[in-house]
Amino acid sequence: MNIGARLKRLRMLDALTQEELASRTDLTKGYISQLENDTTCPSIATLKDILDVFGVSMQEFFSEPVETEVVFGSSARVQSSVAGGAIKVELLVPGAQNRDMDPALVTLAPGAEMALQDVHEGEEFGYLLLGRVEIELDDRQYVVKKDECFLFASDRKHRVRNVGKGPAKILWVVTPPTFDYTG
Repeated sequence: MNIGARLKRLRMLDALTQEELASRTDLTKGYISQLENDTTCPSIATLKDILDVFGVSMQEFFSEPVETEVVFGSSARVQSSVAGGAIKVELLVPGAQNRDMDPALVTLAPGAEMALQDVHEGEEFGYLLLGRVEIELDDRQYVVKKDECFLFASDRKHRVRNVGKGPAKILWVVTPPTFDYTG
């Protein structure tokens, strides 16, 4: 087991410097560096003091990490069609409720318009892969063309409509996962 690499990962996840971690554990920066480089081994008491800073138990620290899925094929997608099939939404990664973001592929037929979305927390990002859409934020409209993107805080009422002559396709990411794909 590579204790040093695991300790460094925990420190980096908490955005702590070696000096900050040393200060919180009454150790020296040099000792933290030695631990992370596996040139020394901590006592159980010292390791526990360090793990307490991160809120991680000894059992969690020494358990094998759970392998998570990285690549998702088209068969993993959850698909929904609304407005008589004029709007197709494909949730690209299953289990979004356990993640920080919700990526979707949205296809709008010419003239199709998503329902007005009420104010909610988070941000929304979209990259237009095909076509031309209009985004309405409160009472203001923005036109987005192929190869352009949009980003806005979800604290405004919003909707998207296809204003082009052909289908529009948007790679859309919502954070936190609140994508309303029912209309």
